[in-house]
Amino acid sequence: MNFPPARRHETLPDIETAVIGAGVVGLAIARALASAGHEVMVLERHDGIGRETSGRSSEVIHAGLYYPSGSLRAKLCTAGRDLLYAFAVENGVPHVRYGKLVVATGKGELARLDALSRTAEANGVADVVRLGEADVRSLEPEVSAVAALFSPSTGVIDSHALMVALEGHLRAGGGDVVLNTEVRHLSARSDGLFEIEALSAGQPMTLTARNLVIAAGLGATKLGRMLAAGSRYQPPETYPARGHYYVLEGRVPFRHLVYPLPEAAWLGLHLTLDVAGRAKFGPDLEWCGRSGAAEDTSFDGQGGERLACFEREIRRYWPGLPDGALAPGYVGIRPKIYRNGEPAADFAIHGEREHGIARLVALYGIESPGLTSSLAIGEHVAALFRG
Repeated sequence: MNFPPARRHETLPDIETAVIGAGVVGLAIARALASAGHEVMVLERHDGIGRETSGRSSEVIHAGLYYPSGSLRAKLCTAGRDLLYAFAVENGVPHVRYGKLVVATGKGELARLDALSRTAEANGVADVVRLGEADVRSLEPEVSAVAALFSPSTGVIDSHALMVALEGHLRAGGGDVVLNTEVRHLSARSDGLFEIEALSAGQPMTLTARNLVIAAGLGATKLGRMLAAGSRYQPPETYPARGHYYVLEGRVPFRHLVYPLPEAAWLGLHLTLDVAGRAKFGPDLEWCGRSGAAEDTSFDGQGGERLACFEREIRRYWPGLPDGALAPGYVGIRPKIYRNGEPAADFAIHGEREHGIARLVALYGIESPGLTSSLAIGEHVAALFRG
């Protein structure tokens, strides 16, 4: 990629709109802005799209059961779910609407199951069905549960194929993605432009933009602080959390996704199927500390302790899990903006009202259901630039 030559008139930017981060959310935002007529360039520090959180998720299309009514998570998830299914059909992105069982494994969990049902209803998820023990057995004979909620609109999608399709839309709209480009410094200039200093393919470069979107996931807080220096605005702190997945070897006896009831901000060690029907379990939740403290995606079995924990939790709802059936899968790192023991924070999508900087949108804490919400987030950000 050859960057555009610097424009001589000091008030003209090199690029109209720069988006930092080529995960699914950054690409969805870039697509939405290009569709709205922006000249868009996406800057990505890795050598491919979706190399951090987006490429290491459960790939689930969530229905919107879990999130507080009225929150951005709830609104963008339910809107994004429908947009995502339609986009997948229109663009040939592999996806399967498997449906999901959220199971109560004992009578002591029934009140929590009822509360989750009420949250789903408040969020406008109208197709959730309450099932008894016999109904659960008829759908999934190997699952042990006294009751469950069945969500038929939950599914999975090939996240890489989705991102490739989004990138294709962006390029068709005249935009571009520049890989191997790590942003080192940001500043808001007195002439109203943003100045971006980066290392691109090992070479220093400087680029100016009229509009800026920070969709950098794990690196968003660091970048936001560069622009907030000397002001009252304080970007949310990011607390990375690692999540391990184990894959199921051998026959897969399930036709639906299976989730335990959530525990506080954690959805539990759930069973998901990919678009080819392969099964995996996870993620667990391992807090790493503050932003930048952990980007290690190597699998740590903790001397067998992690596997034992997975087997114990999974057997709560699948008592027939065979010994030795789980193999290490992969690790994802989620950019949380709350600490261990705190309630899950809402998505933070900050425009001028929050930080006082014109034509800047910064996104923090876009974890689950970020994939499901991605197209709706793109529309939301595009609307902020219009308004």
